[in-house]
Amino acid sequence: MTGTLRPGTFIRLDETAAQLGVSITPVREALLTLRGEGMVQLEPRRGYVVVPLTRQDITDIFWLQATIARELAATAIERLTTEQIDELDEANTRLAQAIADGDPAAITAAEFAFHRLFNRSTGRVKLSWFLLHVARYMPPLVYVTDPTWGHDTVHNHQQLITALRRGDRDTVVQIIEDEFADAVNRLVEQLESSGIWR
Repeated sequence: MTGTLRPGTFIRLDETAAQLGVSITPVREALLTLRGEGMVQLEPRRGYVVVPLTRQDITDIFWLQATIARELAATAIERLTTEQIDELDEANTRLAQAIADGDPAAITAAEFAFHRLFNRSTGRVKLSWFLLHVARYMPPLVYVTDPTWGHDTVHNHQQLITALRRGDRDTVVQIIEDEFADAVNRLVEQLESSGIWR
């Protein structure tokens, strides 16, 4: 999803295992999973090759995430307690601190924690599970290393928290939609600048 491996790139089991410091078995299993997800294909006697990723593929993935997230947001407005909203506020403060510290791993963890709290509070376990699995396609380093993303995200989260406190369903859903629109635009811009579609 980041364009690091270009379409047509062959992935060698032994080289990848050595780079990651693991045996060939987990690499093979990961490639089988990626094959099932349409990210790589197996070419007989040649190995696994990266499948092209189109703008439409990215748009479709984010559309699915946004659709599930909108449904969860609509439920959250009805179910979140004051204590849960306070927890979201604290999680956003931790995210802001991670951004100030400039630690990509801490930023990724804090952003994940914020959305996990939000999604789990809805009580819609299966829908949250589906969103989690679709969200695996989001390459976090694209966002956490973007200097404007962090500030914008903390600000959007604060607006979301304010809307939750007011019980403003329309604003909550709109903020969630806007987050996904921003995410897809940032990823497409990065992939275009990387030259992946040239």
